[in-house]
Amino acid sequence: MEGEKRSLNSELWHACAGPLVSLPTIGSQVVYFPQGHSEQVTALTKKEADAHIPNYSNLPSQLICQLHNVTLHAEAETDEVYCQMILQPVNAQEKSSYLLPDLGRQNKQCNEYFCKTLTASDTSTHGGFSIPRRAAEKVFPPLDFSQQPPAQELVARDLHDNEWHFRHIYRGQPRRHLLTTGWSVFVSAKRLQAGDSVLFIRDENGQLLLGIRRANRIQPSMPSSLLSSDSMHIGILAAAAHAYNTSSRFAIFYNPRASPSEFVVPISKYNKAVYTMQFSIGMRFRMQFETEDSSSRRYTGTITGIGDLDPVRWPNSYWRSLKVGWDESASGERQKRVSLWEIEPFTTPFLFCSPALTLRTKRPRTPGAEQAMINGK
Repeated sequence: MEGEKRSLNSELWHACAGPLVSLPTIGSQVVYFPQGHSEQVTALTKKEADAHIPNYSNLPSQLICQLHNVTLHAEAETDEVYCQMILQPVNAQEKSSYLLPDLGRQNKQCNEYFCKTLTASDTSTHGGFSIPRRAAEKVFPPLDFSQQPPAQELVARDLHDNEWHFRHIYRGQPRRHLLTTGWSVFVSAKRLQAGDSVLFIRDENGQLLLGIRRANRIQPSMPSSLLSSDSMHIGILAAAAHAYNTSSRFAIFYNPRASPSEFVVPISKYNKAVYTMQFSIGMRFRMQFETEDSSSRRYTGTITGIGDLDPVRWPNSYWRSLKVGWDESASGERQKRVSLWEIEPFTTPFLFCSPALTLRTKRPRTPGAEQAMINGK
């Protein structure tokens, strides 16, 4: 494990995680949502929590925590990226701790990179990997065009610090950049299929790095008798409840490619949405989504409803408390419920929110009262 921590490249991890993923900084305060954590289990196991799972009535829907540590990891078999966070609930009486400034976020996205979704031709054992011209010129070392055809040998390292050797050549009619020798070995070793994505980045030291994102996440085979979906849901809730009652540290795992949304949110981001913004039915907003080429795009929509996602298990929760409708018909697969801090409301100087449709109450006067509100007390 220690070897993995030393060799895992942070820039490559963030590139594989996606352009919208930004981890809170160690030492900062965050808001942890067990409800969102449970959604990650549902996404990974493809199974909702059963009704007989205990309801931990003493566990708030959101916990203010101190973030003590973050370690980056990648699955050995699938290259799936994830991280471990060590959290500790903050005591409601510790006002000085609550007032600590936000320390920012870890966002080591690299500018020198490209990401491409593989086609059937890219994954064929008889072909090579076709690279867009601008991408090749941006990330790869320049070719010597006095050669015929221009070609060079490339060495790239993956998340596990394994070296992969490729021949980069510029040929064909019309001419295009290709990875030939070594590419089929990489495709076979990683078990890549059409629809998966491959990304190359050049890090701050000029080293060429290589990562993948799978279209269909491969889950490790675990006998249901050893670790069932229900036991994972229960384990998450039990650990969070114990930590909250004892103010002790607990560990969580966050998989950015599997989780529908971040469930550990910087407290400054949470406070801005909850205490300084008004939300009402009919309000227009934007929201960022990742695109196929690993960039981001804003989609627009309208708030259509406000209320608890699960009023029985998680009453008075801000998690996905907004029902939304999207403008574009192509946005049909976008989630129908979002959280306050995920969207950017359009600023309109003449917008008046009816008190009956306002999501929050007036901001408490004291930090202690704010803490009590966040903890659901």
